[in-house]
Amino acid sequence: MPTPRRRYPSDLSETEWAVLAPLLPPAKPGGRPRSTDLREVLNAISYWLRGGVAWHALPHDFPAWQTVYHYWRTWRLSGDWERIHTQLREHLRRIAGRASTPSAGILDSQSVKTTERGGLPTRPAMMAARR
Repeated sequence: MPTPRRRYPSDLSETEWAVLAPLLPPAKPGGRPRSTDLREVLNAISYWLRGGVAWHALPHDFPAWQTVYHYWRTWRLSGDWERIHTQLREHLRRIAGRASTPSAGILDSQSVKTTERGGLPTRPAMMAARR
C-alpha cells in the first residue's frame, strides 16, 4: 500500500470536499471509467492557484500536471468552473444570512484605468509626422 502524501496548506478539508464533491460534473457516459481522484485534482488546482506556480511545477505527489490541466481547462471552457463558483458564492451568502445574489455593486474610480487626458491617443498624428 503506498504511503499517503503529505498535506499541503491548500488542500481541501473534509467539510470543503463534502460541499464541492456534489457540484463536480459527472464522468462522461461510456468509455473508460474515471480513474483520477477528483479531490486530488482539486487539491492540485488549489495549490496551483494559491502558489502561482507553473503547471509543470506541480509537486509529483499530485496527479500528473497534464491531467490536472486537462480537468481545469475542460471545466473552464464548459462553464462548469463558473457554475461551481456561483453556487459556492450563493451558498456562503445564505450561510451569512444574506440574499443569495448581490443586489448592488460598487465601482471605485481608482480601479478603472484610463489615459490621463481621456479619449483615444493621437497615434494618427504621430504616424503622419513620420512620413
